[in-house]
Amino acid sequence: MMEHAFLISVCEKVGSALAILYALLIASNTGNEILGFSLLLMSSGFFALWAVIDRRLAFLSLQMFYAISAVIGLVRWA
Repeated sequence: MMEHAFLISVCEKVGSALAILYALLIASNTGNEILGFSLLLMSSGFFALWAVIDRRLAFLSLQMFYAISAVIGLVRWA
């Protein structure tokens, strides 16, 4: 049980930090879109892991949407 709590905490913190950096990079309009969308993809991966561990299907579905959005962004900006 303790391992799950630690892993959830790591996923929550790292996923949140990456999502914040993604938002700042995209909003800054400084030509860092590829990096930004890569961070979004990584963030959704951490959040998806959290959703799987915590058995949250709706949250997992949302992360799949964010991952698809990140891939679309990477393809369009590449």
